[in-house]
Amino acid sequence: MFEFSLNSPVIFALVAIVIGVVIAQSVFFLTKAYKRGLELGMDKSVLNDTIKRSAIFTIAPAVAIFMGVVSLVKMLGVALPWLRLSIIGAVTYELPAAKNALEALGVDAITDARQYVTVALVMTFGIASSLIVAPITCKKITSGMMKIKDKDKRWMDLLMTGMFVGMLSAFLGYIVCDLGLVFEQVDGSKVLAFHYQLEHWIPVFVMAISAGLMAICGVLLKKFNWKWLNDYALPISMIGSMILAIPISILIKG
Repeated sequence: MFEFSLNSPVIFALVAIVIGVVIAQSVFFLTKAYKRGLELGMDKSVLNDTIKRSAIFTIAPAVAIFMGVVSLVKMLGVALPWLRLSIIGAVTYELPAAKNALEALGVDAITDARQYVTVALVMTFGIASSLIVAPITCKKITSGMMKIKDKDKRWMDLLMTGMFVGMLSAFLGYIVCDLGLVFEQVDGSKVLAFHYQLEHWIPVFVMAISAGLMAICGVLLKKFNWKWLNDYALPISMIGSMILAIPISILIKG
C-alpha cells in the first residue's frame, strides 16, 4: 500500500499536466493575437513593447500569488495551492475554504487521502461555479448596472462601494472571529464577559499593519505620482505584514 503524502510526485505530475494545458492555451492565444495584430497593420515594435510591458507588470500580482501559495503550503502541501492559485482562485477564498473543510472534518491538518480529496473538492467546486454562472448572468447584470449608472451615477458609485464593503466584511469575520462576548461562570452564575486573550489579537494587529502599509503606498503614489506603485502596493502590504507578523507573534506568545 502506498503511503499518502501531500507532496507526492503523482500529485505534482497531475498538477503539472493541468498547468501545462493552461500555459499552452495562453501561448496559443498570444500567438493568434500577435498574428492578428500584424494583419491589422499594427507595428511590430508596438506589439513587442506591449508584450514586454505586460510581462513586467505581471510580476507584482505574481508575488502576491506566491505569498498566497506559501501561506497554504503548511496546510495543503505545495501541489494543490500551486494548482489552485495558478488557474482561477484567490487566497482570500482558498484559505477560508480549506480551513472550513478541515474544521468540518474535525482535524487541524491533512493526514490521509480522504481528507485531501475532501478539501480539494471544497476549494474547487465553489470557485469553479463562476465558470458557469458568469457567462449566463454577466451580460444581464452588466446591462442592469449600466441602466442604474445612466439614471444616477452617484447611486451607482454608492452601490459599488457598498458591494465592495460587504465583500470585505465577509472576510473580516475570519480575523475577529476569536474575539467576542462569552458567558463565564462567576460565583455560580453566568456573566457576560469579553473574551480576551492577547494572542487572538495577532490577526487584528497584522491586518492593521497591512492596512497601514497600503495607506503609505497610497500617500506616496499621490504625492510623488509613482504610477508603478499601483501594481506593487498589494504585494508590498502583504509581504510587509507577513514579515512583521513573525516578531509580533514571538512577542505576544513568548
